[in-house]
Amino acid sequence: MDFIDLKTPYKQHKQEIDDRIQRVLDHGRYIMGPEIAELEERLADYVGVEHCISAGSGTDALLMAMMSLGIGMNDEVITTPFTFIATAETIALVGAKPVFVDIDPATYNIDPSLIEQAITKKTKAIMPVSLYGQCADIDKINVIAEAHNIPVIEDGAQSFGATYKGRRSCGLTTIGCASFFPSKPLGCYGDGGACFTVDGDLATRMRQIRVHGQDRRYHHPILGFNGRMDTLQAAILLAKLERYDADVAGRARIGKRFTDKFTSSSAAITVPFIETHNTSVYAQYTVQVENREMVTKELASIGIPTAVHYPVPLHRQPVFEGVVEQSGFPVSENVAERVFSLPMHPHLSTDQQDNIIDAVVLALASTC
Repeated sequence: MDFIDLKTPYKQHKQEIDDRIQRVLDHGRYIMGPEIAELEERLADYVGVEHCISAGSGTDALLMAMMSLGIGMNDEVITTPFTFIATAETIALVGAKPVFVDIDPATYNIDPSLIEQAITKKTKAIMPVSLYGQCADIDKINVIAEAHNIPVIEDGAQSFGATYKGRRSCGLTTIGCASFFPSKPLGCYGDGGACFTVDGDLATRMRQIRVHGQDRRYHHPILGFNGRMDTLQAAILLAKLERYDADVAGRARIGKRFTDKFTSSSAAITVPFIETHNTSVYAQYTVQVENREMVTKELASIGIPTAVHYPVPLHRQPVFEGVVEQSGFPVSENVAERVFSLPMHPHLSTDQQDNIIDAVVLALASTC
């Protein structure tokens, strides 16, 4: 069993993907070809904003967002320590300091009630992460940000397609950033990402930043870098976007079935909590258990793959030693010791789902 099935979607989309790739091969515009503008228009319409700026990766998207806002040396950006390294890594790469705030124990997203006390004169942005496919509590975060005149950057690397109070992830804040890494709910066949905004000036700056800061050929008024998406990746995403709504619905259906089955089993497991005003794209189906190592070893022995997202909170990473606060994040530390993720993709058959559910329940019973 694959943890994430990347083969089946290609088979399902094969004709559209092959045709799209062939068009790129025929016109030969591998960098900033016409598919880039087409994809940006489609994605902006999907999210519900005026501007989409494609990027070479989700990491590039975060960098572009912060650089467009002028965030740099000696600034601070508030975010969560329970996320992938790219969230805080990019803050440090622009010269700023990540300031961590602990997470909500139910959703694993940043706890809005703790944000205001972390704001200082150096705070230049708040960067919530919409973890595991569910949006953070953006309205509460935006209220705090507006009171302090601070922009909000949603790290939506795992939540593209999710909704918050009827609005789509990446269209909820000053700038939203997405990742199209192959294993993401909407993934290309390499690295890819995008920024989303309603602000035309920020969009213009991000478009300049991704092409080395130039506003016209060989004229560079601002500092930038090579943050462009390859045309081939845009072509693949355009083909896959045609069926993305069905993929999102499939993920929601399977996620709910997992939760219902685990809940009715009375197994000692904490299932994902989805806010009533949210939908999740289940980038991961992540649970909490005691004796994680024993449970995951038991599952591996019978062919059920698992992964841990994330075993070490960012404030404990060696790269941030002496740079950020090393304590004060008990929820993140507790969750990091207990979570693991199960196979999740929209192509899991009912039999595969049942095999996973039965294996987890049995493993939990045998390790108690």
